[in-house]
Amino acid sequence: MFSSRLHWDLRPNRIARALDERRRAGARVLDLTESNPTRAGIGYPAGLLRAFEDPGLLAYDPAPAGSRTAREAVSAYYASRGQRVEPERILLTASTSEAYSYLFKLLTDAGDNVLVPRPSYPLFEFLARLESIEVRQYPLVYHGGWSIDMDALAAAVSVRTRAVVVVNPNNPTGSYVKRGELEALARLCAERGIAILSDEVFHDYALPPAAPDRDRAPAPAGIEDCLAFSMSGLSKIAGLPQMKLGWIVASGPTGPCAEALERLEWIADTYLSVGTPVQCAAPGLLAAGEDVQRQIRERTSANLAHAREALAGSAAGILAVEGGWYITVQAPRVRSEEEWVLELLARDVLVQPGFFYDFESEAYLVLSLLTPPPVFQEGAERLRGLADGE
Repeated sequence: MFSSRLHWDLRPNRIARALDERRRAGARVLDLTESNPTRAGIGYPAGLLRAFEDPGLLAYDPAPAGSRTAREAVSAYYASRGQRVEPERILLTASTSEAYSYLFKLLTDAGDNVLVPRPSYPLFEFLARLESIEVRQYPLVYHGGWSIDMDALAAAVSVRTRAVVVVNPNNPTGSYVKRGELEALARLCAERGIAILSDEVFHDYALPPAAPDRDRAPAPAGIEDCLAFSMSGLSKIAGLPQMKLGWIVASGPTGPCAEALERLEWIADTYLSVGTPVQCAAPGLLAAGEDVQRQIRERTSANLAHAREALAGSAAGILAVEGGWYITVQAPRVRSEEEWVLELLARDVLVQPGFFYDFESEAYLVLSLLTPPPVFQEGAERLRGLADGE
């Protein structure tokens, strides 16, 4: 009766069942997976709601690419970071996930594929399946730091490949794409006639000691060799996931770029999903987001410093991280990742296993640096205790 695109096993796994049991038993679980800034104790500016006092939000004047005012606000966001992005190259969406769906509609036919990094956030397969396309993975390799295996990426390209996804910085590894990697990728995509899709929602959140700015690839807004699309939104850069405003920035050769934007507008016009109120409020929300960003950077940096101190000299170690909201802890292979997570849950600590993100080996645990500090610190200490056999 139902589409084969929805054939997923949605039954709770052992970890979900164990977590539910602990909570039903009344346990105080230290949740080291918290990634929602609105639930993480971040303070929002008192005047933020004034952004919604614009009387224009009561009028409906649909524009497929988004209102000029909102797109100019996004353009100003990039200008403040030293990048020139004209409003004409910006198309608004309700989220980054919707941006992916628009781009998959733009670039692919049923049966085509896109390349995605491994490890990375486990959303791509769901988004691709809903568009009747496939994902093929290319590896990020770790040798004291993360890098793209460019040879393996090139080998993964097939005649049905339409795009390469990069996440900059990656979630959960926290590794930025380097300038040399982006240049090599642009050359490859130009040669093969495929596009770059760059997810930059965490780009503003560098962690100490971060790679120098000169080494980190900027948003590929200036690429001219191939089509490239940058994606971001209020969810991360302003800590406002509930506002539902994202965007796509298109770049590349003049002709194909203009055609891509025209077709994206046709797609957007079919759905018109971005609400008028959030578009009217966009300038104020982006301005308020600067203070929210500052708080998040202070929170993530402080939690990272505590994690390094708590796990120093233990049997568990933190892999190199450059940005984002997460860290990856390499645990001894004395038990499986699932067993590590379940043992920690028995101590009322919740973390995520590496296999959620398609790590190729074990044992890795992923922790959110957005967690409120008292919870994070207590959970990190309990993690060290388990790692050291206490």
